[in-house]
Amino acid sequence: MAADPLILVDDVRSAGERLLRRAATLDDGAVAGASRLPGWSRGHVLTHVARNADGVVNLLTWARTGTETPQYPSLEHRAADIEAGAGRSAAEQLADLTRAETRMLVTFEAMPANAWATEVRWADGRTGPAALIPWKRLREVELHHVDLDAGYGPGDWTEAFAVRMAAELAHGLGTRADAPRLVLRCPEVGHDLTFGERGGPVIAGDVRTAVAWLSGRGDGAGLTGPLPVVPPFG
Repeated sequence: MAADPLILVDDVRSAGERLLRRAATLDDGAVAGASRLPGWSRGHVLTHVARNADGVVNLLTWARTGTETPQYPSLEHRAADIEAGAGRSAAEQLADLTRAETRMLVTFEAMPANAWATEVRWADGRTGPAALIPWKRLREVELHHVDLDAGYGPGDWTEAFAVRMAAELAHGLGTRADAPRLVLRCPEVGHDLTFGERGGPVIAGDVRTAVAWLSGRGDGAGLTGPLPVVPPFG
């Protein structure tokens, strides 16, 4: 998706601040407690978001210097880092996430205008211009803030984030053979979003509720129309 990185960096900063404030309210027991993600504690989620910030630094460094810098050494290394950090105390989690966020924001500020056009490669093998990095980071923070299961829900997402996320879901799920064909009708979007070929059932309602359902973070209560099973996303 096209992105204005300078505008989205401000959104990334705000989303990170919200997550840090939330993390600061958690004690050791809460951090060790279950998140919304199967098999993951809140410590896993917080560590994952921190290590993703480090991955963003690597990609931005690649874009700025022209020297290939992988997002992570490997997916196995990323998984091991998350597992190793998940059991830390609440104070350690907060300090680590704060440091990672600070490093990332400093690296964003160091980006020259022409570097945003540099092609980089994410850990999943997909490539694209560095201008996409702020959106991908924003998506990571907002979705996993909900996954933390600590009082932040889809209703707390900004409308701008939810509308953009709905469009991305329509594009991404619409190309998957295991995803249902449907038409999403949300007044905040301003036009129908078609998932796959036209002719599927119309699902209508609030865009935040729709995005929560489509991303596996809500049951779709309040939406109208037959709700098909949607494959996991993110």
